[in-house]
Amino acid sequence: MLSYFPVSNPHALHHRKDYFIVLFSLTFITIAVNYDGSGSLADQKILAVMAWTFLISMLWGEDKNTRMQVILTLIFATMAEHFAALYMECYSYRFKNLPSYVPPGHGVVYMAIVALARSGFFQRYARKIAIFAVMTGGTWALWGIIADRQDLTGTVLFCIFLAYFFKGRAPMIYLGAFFISTWLEIVGTFSGTWAWAEIDPIFGLTQGNPPSGVAACYCFVDYLGIITTKLAVNKWTYFWKELRFKIAS
Repeated sequence: MLSYFPVSNPHALHHRKDYFIVLFSLTFITIAVNYDGSGSLADQKILAVMAWTFLISMLWGEDKNTRMQVILTLIFATMAEHFAALYMECYSYRFKNLPSYVPPGHGVVYMAIVALARSGFFQRYARKIAIFAVMTGGTWALWGIIADRQDLTGTVLFCIFLAYFFKGRAPMIYLGAFFISTWLEIVGTFSGTWAWAEIDPIFGLTQGNPPSGVAACYCFVDYLGIITTKLAVNKWTYFWKELRFKIAS
């Protein structure tokens, strides 16, 4: 069974930038969603400016593949938000809108996931951290079956998360998504910034607030960003070469 878990790298190096990105992102996420929990629509615009500023700053110095992954994940996540929150109402924000800080916020979240996944700490203790995530996530998912507010959606989503984690091409990214997204969802729902519907409108299953396996939703968006990055980078590189050629000629 242990062979399915990622292998630890005891020689992985620690980089201050990775830890700064993770700590800064978690701090900003916590403050932003708590502030929005009692703020106004105008406050959301202020948070949006801050989120875009922080995201651009964090992307500075990253390689083109990482930058492209973050941008694509931001786009896919925003599309998913429109479908799940605004159209299907699987969950709803306080003002029944998509807050303007959410799109860049997803970029900040994914950058934190990338930094956590590649950090020396995560790489050195990958297997132990993975076992901890699976055990705690599994316990939460099982508890949701017997909880007062039953969470069958969370149990299903946790099984999907396991499929991504054990069979996906980027297990460390999915592991990072488990911790970052779980923290985000707990803080967001606790502050009242958003709330999940008691019955999932798509499949009609009961769901918690938040669902226990909600990390699977983030893994899906991360997966889309990962598999489209190479094509997007190649297209972008070709576009700029053609543009420079036309300008030069």
